[in-house]
Amino acid sequence: MKIFGHIISRTAVAALSLATALGAGTGTYYMMNQEVAPDIVGIVWQPDNQTVGIKGNWEKLGVRELLVQWTVVDDQAFVPGTGLPSVPLLPDWARIAKAPWAQDVILGLAGHFSENRSRDNIEQLAAVSARIARLPTPLHVTGWYFPAEVDPSWSRAKELPALLAKLPRPLWISVYDGANIGPAATADWLKQWLPDDIGVFFQDGVGVYARTAPVARDYADALRERLGKDRVRIIVEAFRPKFGGGFRSATVAELTPQLAAYAGYPLYLFDGPHYLTPELVEQLEQSLAKP
Repeated sequence: MKIFGHIISRTAVAALSLATALGAGTGTYYMMNQEVAPDIVGIVWQPDNQTVGIKGNWEKLGVRELLVQWTVVDDQAFVPGTGLPSVPLLPDWARIAKAPWAQDVILGLAGHFSENRSRDNIEQLAAVSARIARLPTPLHVTGWYFPAEVDPSWSRAKELPALLAKLPRPLWISVYDGANIGPAATADWLKQWLPDDIGVFFQDGVGVYARTAPVARDYADALRERLGKDRVRIIVEAFRPKFGGGFRSATVAELTPQLAAYAGYPLYLFDGPHYLTPELVEQLEQSLAKP
């Protein structure tokens, strides 16, 4: 599965009726926790040519941190000075650095849109990432993200510690359970090989109907228990499949209980430019403000 790239290969997608599960499970969780406001820390941005002029009003949700998925993708650079070909139009990083929703930035390094291609070329991506991480930007960078998404089905994931040793810290990766081995087993698998100075963003899987929000919470809790509180954050998938293919923005009715299920965790909405429109942000702000 590729959450950020929207390449999905989970058999659970076809098997799970999320509509029923959300109605029975997440709504109950939300009612139990409605007095606890979700901690929406940041948004994710998957840079592409369509969103290179990134703009938004995400600060209305409390966002002050931007997680940039990558600065080089498919051997094209979104930042100058890499020695690689640049995308047709570079983002205005100086403007982005002044945005209220990008006061802190976790900067993604080198990746590929294709998950399989990323996994087949992790040595090259790690080497390019080490070079990118040294480049100056106008951003207030508080951490780095290596855009190789790991799950227990990927045997080469255990090679990452040696490959990522030269990357700066704080360093983050993302994780999901494509093998559906369960929360405890996933957390135990990560604990076996993940260095203590690398944190994880857990992809909740709700947007692709892989699991419900309460089950995603179980995963986050298991990861937090094994890895420690400060090393676990949650990627909230703010999209849903469209009939006929592709994805649409999640509705407020879908997002509100999803967010409520993760009370107590730092939350990052995926992704801002593609799915969190100004209108949706306004609606979500009003929904979260209700007692």
